[in-house]
Amino acid sequence: MAVLYTRESLGLSERKACLLVNLSTSVYRYKPKEDSDDALRHSLRELAGQRKRFGSPRLHIMLKRENLVINHKRTERIYREEGLSLRRKRRRKGAAGVRVVMPSPQKPNERWSMDFVTDSIVTGRRFRALAIIDDYSRECPAIEVDTSLGGARVVNVLERLAATRGLPEVITMDNGGRNLPAGTSMSGLFVKA
Repeated sequence: MAVLYTRESLGLSERKACLLVNLSTSVYRYKPKEDSDDALRHSLRELAGQRKRFGSPRLHIMLKRENLVINHKRTERIYREEGLSLRRKRRRKGAAGVRVVMPSPQKPNERWSMDFVTDSIVTGRRFRALAIIDDYSRECPAIEVDTSLGGARVVNVLERLAATRGLPEVITMDNGGRNLPAGTSMSGLFVKA
């Protein structure tokens, strides 16, 4: 527009008007190509109708085999414009399992809870603590603290408690809410982590 105005008002040539406006002559002379997407749209709709489960990337590959497109962004744009997007499936969450409300313990050593706690000291070094709590009396029969607590270590703590104090009827753990009956062998339950 500025080149045309400069040419008409000052009577300059095309080249000089472009120089004055600071525009290259090739940009001034450029005529956009009429690029029809009709054939591509038709093929894309046809392929999407045949292959209902295919999304834009797979349809693009099929169109490329027919030498219809080169750029995947063009395929995606037309795919969206044609409203061919697949319906997103929402993942169904599975049932968490049967939730059983555990009755409150009525006496000491009836039920213990066991859990791992992690923290760090001032230097940034992390440590873990195995906390065992009597659910009735809120007493803590044992706390084992170290930088690493493997399964064998947990078994040793429980066997030490069994020898000194006796085991409860049930031990509840945080990981999956697993309850251990009283007569269960501890060494068969834990594997070294």
